Amino acid sequence: MKKINQENSQRSFLSGTSLLLFAVLTAMLSGYFAWSESTGFNMLFKLVSRLLMTMAIYLIYRRIAQRGAIASFGWENGSSPLLYVVYLGLGLLSFLWSTDVAYSALQWCMDVAGLVFAYYFIACFAMLDRYFAGHRIRLYKILAHAITVLITVFVIGFFVDPAKFMRITHEGEEFRLGGFMMNPNELGMLAGVGIACYILCLYEKGHRVWTIIRILLLLFAVVLTGSRSTIIGVLIIVFYHVTQSAHRWLRYMMYVSAAVMAPLIVNTFIIKSAANGGLDEVMSMTGRIPFWTALVTKALPREPLLGYGFQRINYTLNFSGAHTYTASMAHNTFLQALMNLGLIGFAVVLLQVFFTIRAFLLTPDKKMKLIVGSLLIPVLINSFTEFGIFGETNFGILLYQVLILYLSLRTNPRLSRPEKIFLRQKRPDLIPA
Repeated sequence: MKKINQENSQRSFLSGTSLLLFAVLTAMLSGYFAWSESTGFNMLFKLVSRLLMTMAIYLIYRRIAQRGAIASFGWENGSSPLLYVVYLGLGLLSFLWSTDVAYSALQWCMDVAGLVFAYYFIACFAMLDRYFAGHRIRLYKILAHAITVLITVFVIGFFVDPAKFMRITHEGEEFRLGGFMMNPNELGMLAGVGIACYILCLYEKGHRVWTIIRILLLLFAVVLTGSRSTIIGVLIIVFYHVTQSAHRWLRYMMYVSAAVMAPLIVNTFIIKSAANGGLDEVMSMTGRIPFWTALVTKALPREPLLGYGFQRINYTLNFSGAHTYTASMAHNTFLQALMNLGLIGFAVVLLQVFFTIRAFLLTPDKKMKLIVGSLLIPVLINSFTEFGIFGETNFGILLYQVLILYLSLRTNPRLSRPEKIFLRQKRPDLIPA
């Protein structure tokens, strides 16, 4: 009877922990949206919600530790997190020369808060994996469900209040999901990450019908966002999973389907219509290439080594060339780093990404490689055209921080004497005879 009670208590604890992780991640991601037309409210909501969720994830972390897990960790693939800390350190130093110290400081603090959240979030999963064998709490499931809740709000909004949830572009020729609450390309990327996570769920038995329904919901949202980069990302994710499959016939079907569908996809979702810019817009990446050219040739030579300060691309708020649009960000995360931290920061960023990808490629665990690859693909693709992983604060940064720590943070296999005593009291079943 005592054993049955312990098992029921353990099951209840794990179920509650899964629900808490889901709720906290959903609330954390919601803190990146502009839910109100009031700039002041949005700023306060984003700041307070993220800080509260960072504290909440720490409490969940402590809850797991008190249940009978040792909160002692080590590092694997340490170059990736180390270089990310170097990047943040250089960002902190850039306050000395930033063209807007208050703005740089706010962006930096939000990135640091995200990193702290990601650390404790991944630490929770690391402790669960080590000390609660057989648990069914999965990182990709928590991510998928949290993303689906947020995307569902926008899909419902599309039917209920399209004026608020859709953004009009190209002089009324195109309507894109996201409105002014979220950049459509960023929203599309989030939906793409959700699709990638649910594809991972398809590897498991049970509830596949509901999983497919959720994938279709997220695909519908991707189409509504009109995000070219997300559509490309989703296709690459599907291709990636098919190539990892042991079923040769599935790979052949994928290749044939891709050959048949490619012209339709390119014309409908990539080139779109002449009213939307057509091929000319695609070739200029919707005006980004001239803007990038102006940044490198005009802005960079003025501050080549250390840039304009963390998340700044000019002496003033915006930058524009003679024949480009005006913007406060580079629309490319690597150019953003080049502008705000100069060639020195750019080198750090490139090295950091190199060691992260290297850690991914060298991971012997096939399941981990599938998870990391599924999340890394949409995040990196988005980084070439939007805020990205080193840009102004966005949930892509948080997802990248989660990936870095997922690849690097490990529970410490060697326990100290006090830790062994604690474990013997809480979990005697884990102490070898």
